[in-house]
Amino acid sequence: MAATVVPGAYQANTSLAVTDWLNKGDNAWQMISATLVGLQSVPGLVILYGSIVKKKWAVNSAFMAFYAFAAVVICWVTWAYKMSFGEKLLPFWGKAGPALGQKFLIGQAALPATAHLFKNGTTETPMATPYYPMASMVWFQCVFAAITVILLAGSVLGRMNIKAWMTFVPLWLTFSYTVGAFSLWGGGFLYQWGVIDYSGGFVIHVSSGIGGITTAYWVGPRSKNDRERFPPNNVLLMLAGAGLLWLGWAGFNGGDPYSANIDSSMAVLNTNICAATSLLVWTWLDVIFFNRPSVIGAVQGMMTGLVCITPGAGLVQGWAAIVMGILSGSVPWFTMMIVHKKWTLLQKIDDTLGVFHTHAVAGFLGCILTGLFAEPTLCALFLPVTNSRGGVYGGVGGVQFLKQIVGGSFIIGWNIVVTSIICFLISLVIPLRMSEEQLKIGDDAVHGEEAYALWGDGEKYDIAKHSEDTMHAKTSRGATQVV
Repeated sequence: MAATVVPGAYQANTSLAVTDWLNKGDNAWQMISATLVGLQSVPGLVILYGSIVKKKWAVNSAFMAFYAFAAVVICWVTWAYKMSFGEKLLPFWGKAGPALGQKFLIGQAALPATAHLFKNGTTETPMATPYYPMASMVWFQCVFAAITVILLAGSVLGRMNIKAWMTFVPLWLTFSYTVGAFSLWGGGFLYQWGVIDYSGGFVIHVSSGIGGITTAYWVGPRSKNDRERFPPNNVLLMLAGAGLLWLGWAGFNGGDPYSANIDSSMAVLNTNICAATSLLVWTWLDVIFFNRPSVIGAVQGMMTGLVCITPGAGLVQGWAAIVMGILSGSVPWFTMMIVHKKWTLLQKIDDTLGVFHTHAVAGFLGCILTGLFAEPTLCALFLPVTNSRGGVYGGVGGVQFLKQIVGGSFIIGWNIVVTSIICFLISLVIPLRMSEEQLKIGDDAVHGEEAYALWGDGEKYDIAKHSEDTMHAKTSRGATQVV
């Protein structure tokens, strides 16, 4: 037989930047996936938050997301990455340290605590060593950390003191997010025990939902007027932000096998099946019970579907993704539309965008459904624990379902306690809630800027500013001048 000639494009060691362990396709997909997840936050959630709130909170809401993204990036590379994916310090925490040096970043990616051992101490699954540089891994995991904090912000839009938020972001990332990430992904005790979280049902969605409603409790409610009437200022832009979230989820779930492989393809397809099903079910429920479809409701249904499939995206069959979509479009709808209005505690806590329902409820639901529907063959493609399976496939599946509940209970408990401590400590130094004057006026009082150059909600009528003649004659202020 003639010798096979490997094309130059696929050969290793063609330059100092192409080592023998580098898989160009995997590296390209990982960086694209990271970019897609980053786009979900900036501009995705920046646009969504800025348009789904009242006009007077558009700037503040968008900026909370914009600021959090930047703050997380610096914290992540300075100390938080290694707390999440580095050497083991505690069963639930990695050793803090910077991820900035060239020697560390250009080496092959490796998650040192992810080796899975049998009970007798022998190796069941070696540690994860994807075929791309550590720099790709650090950035990929960074955008996940960033979107988690930004999702949490949805619970406190329209009243949290921006200075308190600026303090809250690095503290919550350090003491809450890193614990969930190491415990479930980085090789911590839940990972070793075999709790399944394919792409963030517990680590991201349950954490942000529970962290959000806990923070909302400590911050307090919006003003009475805002709670009674809080219409979106731009529904079309809201849909644009939602669209970025939906399509960006291809990177969210498709990137988590750490490779451009058949499992990532399965994850992307299941993600879209579940999201579409959930959106349709939520919309149908709105029509059946309220006699008209809600655009905001459709966005909520899309979100719950994306959240629900996340912990099992590459592990369940297509029919299971449809079942998960039906449940994610109905169970969170029921908790938001029915339970929330009848449960006094939920009525007292002002969760602005209902993050508890769309992320905590949907995320926990997805995690326990993964414990039911995880298919053995697909599990073997991804999970470190051999013979893993969901409850409907018999064997150890029933135990897996119970493991999912225990794992979720840890994440919920940790977030309630740690988020409460963080909020309490911040409140000793900085008020968590804006002043009454700021709550009344909104963006103009908090930032000195407004989303639209129109007089309206959140402004006090000033004849010198708002009369027709002076408005036409007024010269713009700020860096951008009107020509």
